[in-house]
Amino acid sequence: MNFTIAAVTAGLAAAGLGLAGPAYAAPTGPGNANDAISQLTQQGNQVIVKRLSDTPLSRASVVSVHPGSGDASALGQVVYVAVR
Repeated sequence: MNFTIAAVTAGLAAAGLGLAGPAYAAPTGPGNANDAISQLTQQGNQVIVKRLSDTPLSRASVVSVHPGSGDASALGQVVYVAVR
């Protein structure tokens, strides 16, 4: 099941309100982990990458995107991205 950036953003908004939610899929569309991370960063998120392989980000795929549980910083919402 694929979710768009809007679904990830909605999930981050819910996390900011303290509501528990499921794990969210990565941004969809053509591209790679590097592109997805760039999209999330451009939206004002602080992205923390968990690498599940040695594949370069330009060729890696996003496995999952999880909003931080109440994490926030001066840069915005913290988002954890697992890539392989």
